[in-house]
Amino acid sequence: MKDILKYKDFIGSVHFSTTDEVFHGKLIGIDDLVTFEGSSVVELKKSFEEAVEDYLELCRNVNKSPNKSYKGTFNVRIKPVLHKQAARRSMELGVSLNQFVELAIDEKLR
Repeated sequence: MKDILKYKDFIGSVHFSTTDEVFHGKLIGIDDLVTFEGSSVVELKKSFEEAVEDYLELCRNVNKSPNKSYKGTFNVRIKPVLHKQAARRSMELGVSLNQFVELAIDEKLR
C-alpha cells in the first residue's frame, strides 16, 4: 500500500501538489468530503488525525454513522479467460460464481 494514512480504522489518501508545495488528502470510505493538508509529513499526519477526530465528533453531534454503507453488490470486469476459469471452477466446487468470488476475496483478505 502506498500514498495512504491510517488512523482509527479510517484511511486517507495522500497527494503532493508541486504548485502549492503542500501535501493534501481526503478521507476515503465515508459518504462525506473531508480533506486535510500539511506542508510536511508531520503536519500532514497531524492534520489527518484531526480531520478524523473532527469528523467523528460531527457524526456524533448529528447522530450519523461515520462509516460508509455498502450494499454488498458491485460489478467486476475481468478478462474473459479468467471469467471462464472462475465459472468452471465454481461449477466443479458446486457453488455459484458469486459464492466463488466471495470465497476468493475472503481468502485474499486473510
